[in-house]
Amino acid sequence: MSKLKFKIGIIGLGPIGQSLAVFFKEAGCEIALTDLERDKLDLIRKDGIKLVGKIEKTAHFKYVYNSIEDLLDHNFDILVSAVKAYHVDSIIDAIAKKSKNNFYLLSAQNGIDIRIKYSSHFHESKIFRMVVNFAGNLLSANTVTINFFNPPNYIASIDDSQPELAKSLSDLLANSGLPTETVDSFIVSNKIWEKTILNAALSPLCALSRLTMKEAMENPDTLEIVEHLIYEAADVAKAEEIKLPENFVKLCIRYLGSAGNHFPSLAVDLMNNRDTEIDYMNGKIVDYGRKHYIRTPLNLTLTNLVKAITHKNCNGDKEK
Repeated sequence: MSKLKFKIGIIGLGPIGQSLAVFFKEAGCEIALTDLERDKLDLIRKDGIKLVGKIEKTAHFKYVYNSIEDLLDHNFDILVSAVKAYHVDSIIDAIAKKSKNNFYLLSAQNGIDIRIKYSSHFHESKIFRMVVNFAGNLLSANTVTINFFNPPNYIASIDDSQPELAKSLSDLLANSGLPTETVDSFIVSNKIWEKTILNAALSPLCALSRLTMKEAMENPDTLEIVEHLIYEAADVAKAEEIKLPENFVKLCIRYLGSAGNHFPSLAVDLMNNRDTEIDYMNGKIVDYGRKHYIRTPLNLTLTNLVKAITHKNCNGDKEK
C-alpha cells in the first residue's frame, strides 16, 4: 500500500461517510462507495458529493456500488465504516459472509464500545478507531452542510500495533484539509468518552423537546438539565478511569454554548421515525454507571424515553 494511493471502501453515506469520501479522494486515494439508499447512490453517480457550509468541496466518484456485497468484490486496502451504530451488526454479518477480511477497518462512528462489535469478527490489529470532531446534516441526498468543525479529529490503532498506518491515514486527511492527529488507544478512548458525553448532553434533549441545540443551550431550564447530564456522565467516566480535562463540565458548557441552530443527528432520526444511537450514548453511560454503582437518573430517563418513542414509531403499525 503506497501512502498516497490507498484503495478505500466506504460503507454508509451520511454526513460523515460522504465527507470522508471527499477528503480521501482529494488526498489521492481510490474510493469505492455504497449505501442502503439506491436513490442517493444514483445521485452521487450523476453529480458527485458536495460539501457546503464550514467546508466547501466537491468530488466525483467512479466506483459506486449498490450493495455491500458488490463493494466487497472491489479490491481495497481499507474499509471505512460510517454507518449508524445500530447498523453495525448487519454490516459485520454481510462482511463475514462475503469477505476474508484481507483489509483494515476504520470505524468512524459515534458511541462507546463500538470497537467491541468489530473485534468479534476482525483481529484487533486490523481495526482503527476515528473520533470525528465535525458535524453536518444532509441538505440533499448528496450534499452535506458542515455545521461546525472543532479540530482535530483523531485516529488510533485500537491495540496500538499499527501506529505507522494510523499516521498515514491521519496525514492523508490532514494534507487534504481535514486536520487529523494520530494518538494511542488510551487517548482515543478518552476522546470517545468526551465526545459521547457532549452528544449525550444535548442530542436526546433536543430530540424530545424539539429544540435546536442553540435553543436548548439558551434556555435556562434546559441548560440546567444539560449541566446535570454532564456531571452524571463525568462521574461515570472517572470511575472507568477515563482521563477528562480539568474543568471538564465548564469546558463542555462553553463548547456546547457555541452549538448551531440545528438539530443533532439523533434528534433528526427520532423525528423521522428512525432508530437512534441512544444505546451507545446515554445508554452506555447508564450501563457503566450500574457497573460502578453510580446512579445516573437523568441519563436513564432520557434513554428510556427515546427508546419508548422509537419503539412506538418503528413498531406501532405492526402491533395494531
